[in-house]
Amino acid sequence: MQNPTKLRPFFENIEFQKKDSNMILNFGPQHPAAHGQLRLMLEIDGEKIIKASPHVGYMHRGIEKMAENMIYNEFVPVTDRLDYVASSGTNYAFCGAVEKLCGIEIPRRAKIIRVMLLELNRIAAHLLYLATQSLDIGAMTVFLYAFREREYVLDLIERYCGARLTHNSIKIGGVFVDLQDGFLEELLEVCNKILSGIKDYENLLDTNRIWLMRTQNVGVISKEMALTYGCSGVMLRASGVQWDIRKEEPYLIYDELDFDVPYADNGDCYARYKCYIQEMRESVKILRQCVNLYEKSDPQILADAPEYVSASKEQIMTQNYSLMKHFVLVTQGLKAPKGEIYFATESNKGELSFYIYSTGESYPYRVKIRTPSFYHCSTYEELLVGGYIADISAIICSTNLILGEVDR
Repeated sequence: MQNPTKLRPFFENIEFQKKDSNMILNFGPQHPAAHGQLRLMLEIDGEKIIKASPHVGYMHRGIEKMAENMIYNEFVPVTDRLDYVASSGTNYAFCGAVEKLCGIEIPRRAKIIRVMLLELNRIAAHLLYLATQSLDIGAMTVFLYAFREREYVLDLIERYCGARLTHNSIKIGGVFVDLQDGFLEELLEVCNKILSGIKDYENLLDTNRIWLMRTQNVGVISKEMALTYGCSGVMLRASGVQWDIRKEEPYLIYDELDFDVPYADNGDCYARYKCYIQEMRESVKILRQCVNLYEKSDPQILADAPEYVSASKEQIMTQNYSLMKHFVLVTQGLKAPKGEIYFATESNKGELSFYIYSTGESYPYRVKIRTPSFYHCSTYEELLVGGYIADISAIICSTNLILGEVDR
């Protein structure tokens, strides 16, 4: 049995806490409303939050260090595990950074297919946000409806690349395969279903008094706060800053497409919800334009850069030189030129960027990933204070956090 005198300081601390009305509460890291391995240490007065301290790292996998010990092509499937609800976005961010570093020019059809995949991923991720946000607040019907449309999108992605979660649908130098026969017709049908579904969500939520009470003036992020914490995506646009990298620093074919950047001024959970809803409509608009552009494009889907990109399967099977180059690229990896590069993209959650420092070897010397969720998670210290325990799940979900991006 322990010496009672050694326990005295602990009991004295308990006595002190009893005199004080505040209490320390652990929220997570296994709480379902934390949307991952997130632990919040909350100091509460009754049900009001006085202080919040987020703790992360419970699912840290060292992805950046893994990137430095893999050849470039080998690391592409690992990027699926960052934002695992929109894997193609992280695929492209890394591939785009390597292509920029190596000076690889992508064929037009590959760019169009990539945009299709990115926008389908954006819609699937936004629908998952809407479903979980509704469920966390208690609107289970919307949860079921949103997953209905999300299944249509995932079926389409699965038809293209054979996967529904970790897609690995984009490769350095282009895309793996061209679109199958009938894909465009099915895509247009899915676009119509998504727009029909959005009307259902809005009919159920926009004038629902419980939804309005739980989201309006809850989790307010001011414009100054959003800029101070490095917020991006909807977290920034819902606070009054109309910034979208697809518009400000266009990549692929986004400079040719006609779409708007939804934004709001209130900065609360409801404003973020409306921005996500409107972004899905804009993604549908982009997809419909891509269908027309695809039909007018040449069939080439891989860059003509033998030093960095394997030839097509037909060439590898019929040409000895292409087979040898493919063998070297698979076994030794491409050797990017010396230098460093920073490549920013607009993922479904915000600015997703890769920094690569190359020494001319098959392995990058340094890889740094700038993920939006990491910055959004840092706002909790200020964002949650003044709210109530019942608001925590609504606020966390409205920030659309994915812990795979936080615990890199």
